[in-house]
Amino acid sequence: MSWNPFAKSYTEEELKMFEFLSGSRLFSNLSRKELARFLPHLYQRSYIKDEVIFFRNDPSQAIYIIQKGTVSLKVDIGSRFETFAQVYAPATVGSNALLPKTRRLHTAVVASEACDLVVIPQVNILNIFEREVSIRYKMTEALARIYYDNSAGLLQSYRNTFGFFDLKDIANRITYGE
Repeated sequence: MSWNPFAKSYTEEELKMFEFLSGSRLFSNLSRKELARFLPHLYQRSYIKDEVIFFRNDPSQAIYIIQKGTVSLKVDIGSRFETFAQVYAPATVGSNALLPKTRRLHTAVVASEACDLVVIPQVNILNIFEREVSIRYKMTEALARIYYDNSAGLLQSYRNTFGFFDLKDIANRITYGE
């Protein structure tokens, strides 16, 4: 392969971010050039234990990619919350923000002492999708694959438990964009 003097070069920090983003299923099929479109829209955010990232029914206004720490995904049942999954880096939570006019389906709470997240606002994602059809296609396909795999896992869990759901079994069969 020959060297192209006109090819875009990236800083070491940008290359590390590309490697991190590529660890998430949502971003894994994007080229460096496509990943670079997101760089101006990445926000680092640190959370502490028991801090809520988002609540069920909140508008889906951003996706969150875990860099360090653990996030509990919870379903509210009456006045209590039950954890159905724990997710770790480089999992993505809130990936339904790739779809306009959606709401959160569960609550996400920091489970570790500290948690570092990369946040990408929905407005920026949708603007990139408008300008870059190939990025929209690749990320929508990745999201569809994640939803397909989760549906398959849900049905397998249902079959294995003869129609009685065990949240822990379901959580073991679900992926979160990692």
